[in-house]
Order: sequence, then C-alpha cells, then structure tokens
Amino acid sequence: MAEGVVSTDWYSYRRDWDVVKGEVIDEALMTIYVNGVELMTIMSTPGEWDCLALGFLKNEGFISDIGEVDHVYVNDRGCCVDVWLHHAIDPDRRKILTSGCGGGFTFDDLVEEIEPLSSDLYIEPDALAKRFTELHKPGSLHARAGGVHSAGLSDGKHMLALTEDIGRHNAIDKLMGVCMTQGIDTDGRILLATGRISSEMLQKGARMGCPIIASRRSPTSMSIAMAKVLNITLVGYVRRNTMRVYTHPKRMGFTQ
Repeated sequence: MAEGVVSTDWYSYRRDWDVVKGEVIDEALMTIYVNGVELMTIMSTPGEWDCLALGFLKNEGFISDIGEVDHVYVNDRGCCVDVWLHHAIDPDRRKILTSGCGGGFTFDDLVEEIEPLSSDLYIEPDALAKRFTELHKPGSLHARAGGVHSAGLSDGKHMLALTEDIGRHNAIDKLMGVCMTQGIDTDGRILLATGRISSEMLQKGARMGCPIIASRRSPTSMSIAMAKVLNITLVGYVRRNTMRVYTHPKRMGFTQ
C-alpha cells in the first residue's frame, strides 16, 4: 500500500448493492518542531513531511533558503518533524498571521515584506491549460483515492515538481520543500494549484517568486488585490478551453 492512502471497504449502490474494496486518502496529525520548540500541528497527508516542514518555514518567511537549515529529522512514527536551524525564530509570528480576526494586520502588512515581481514570463492560455492535465498522473494519490489537492511548478513547457496533500496550503508548502531539497529554482516559474487561492496562498506563491499563479478554483478579493500590487498574473477557473485572468493579463497574451 502506497504512503498517503488507506485501504477500506464501502457499500456501493448502482441499481443494486455491492461491497467494494478500495482506498481513501490518509489524514494524520503532523507536528513541526523548530530548534526543539513546538511551532504548530496540522492535519496532512503522510508523505514528504520533511519537505512540508521546510516549505512551510520558507513560505511563511521563517527562513530564506536551505542553507539556514542544519538538519531535519522525521521521527519513527512519522508524526513529528524536527527542524534544526542555524538561527532562532519567533514562534509567535505564525500565530499572529493566521488568527481568525486578522490579528490587527492591515493589507499593507501582508505585502510589505514582498517585492513586486518583475519577471516577463509568458505563456499562452492553451499551454497553461495543458500543464493542468499533468497535475494528476496515473498512480497518483488523486488517481487512486481522490480527496487531495495538487500543486505543481512549471517553466511553461515542462512540469518541474508535483505534490499532493489533503490541504491546499500543505500542497504548496510541500512543493516548496521538494524544490528546496532538489535544488529547483522557483523564481520566475508558474505555480499551479487545484484549490481556492486565498490571500495566504497568494503570499506563498509570491515568496516562491512565481509571477503566474493559476488554479482550477476561484481567487478571493484579497488575493486579487495583492496580485495587482505584487505584479502577479492571477488565473482562476482553468479548464480545457476557458479560464479567467484577474490581474496582469499581458503575461497570457492579452494586449488591449
């Protein structure tokens, strides 16, 4: 059985009842420790948890590159990831940024640490739609069990990295972590996602240096506003022949 799925039975009805043996996506608690101090616990799909921890730290601004990491250890039970850095961090920073009421943060606070992206990356709409067909490969968790979000990094012609997780944020953090460990540069690339693009998702993509962020789902009003300021081309509802480009459409060929 592949990591990330769990065997189960269900009762299927198609004009008559049948018992089916199959697989569902796995969900488990994973706790990230930094320098021996608990940072956070999240629900995630088991697998690539070292990459998830690294990508989370990078996308949330705790670290800038892999050189700040001394070592990463995933415990034998796979439920805890210990990340040891060459410097200390402020563990309370994450709690403020993700508080439900906004923690008193304003729009300017959300974008002040990120420079607008100047990349002239270009891709035709048909080519972008084709990249989305590569998000779900045969044998993937989505193909086997469904119930997961996918994230991919592309240079416009090829898919450079792919990840899956029950959480749309987790999938992007895993993607960043995979790129960090494999030496894949995310600057000037296209970020593909299957989930809704919220302001936090947009921030993660901006910190990755992705001038084009595209999803099968909708962006939020805040993510659109941030994309305008950060010079990011934000694309939603990508289908085979249709999509919606919300900001900076010149990278997609719109010239009016």
